[in-house]
Amino acid sequence: MAGNTKDRGENTGSGRKGGDVAGKAQDVASSAAQKAQDAAGTAGRRAQEMASDLSQKAQDFASNAADRAGEAVGAVGQRMSALAGTLRESGPREGALGTAAAAVADGLEAGGQYLGQHDLGEMADEVTALVRRYPLQSVAVGVGVGCLLGLALTRR
Repeated sequence: MAGNTKDRGENTGSGRKGGDVAGKAQDVASSAAQKAQDAAGTAGRRAQEMASDLSQKAQDFASNAADRAGEAVGAVGQRMSALAGTLRESGPREGALGTAAAAVADGLEAGGQYLGQHDLGEMADEVTALVRRYPLQSVAVGVGVGCLLGLALTRR
């Protein structure tokens, strides 16, 4: 029996050593899992930050492009109005040519004022309303303009 007790003591001692090793392995595995979770969380936060930054830059770019387009439309409106004034001053005042020049100048001035007073969003809304009101005519105009552009581009 004494031998059995000794064997039991050795088994118990080696059992504790095995338990310690298993506990340490479990601690290491738990620590590694925690580090992996932390790394994944950090990567997720960085990805969100990068996506947010990219989204903000895209919004800024779109806003700047819209502002520049609006400024360009306003400048075109001013030039059209100026051209109308020049046409009135230097164009014929009497006869058929005078009447045609006045009509063209009136159209240029009205178009220039319209471009100067409206932004692109308003113009898009008005075009949308016009297309909804006259769908078949809008398609016909689109086909006609497409044909003219096609002819103009193929004759080069």
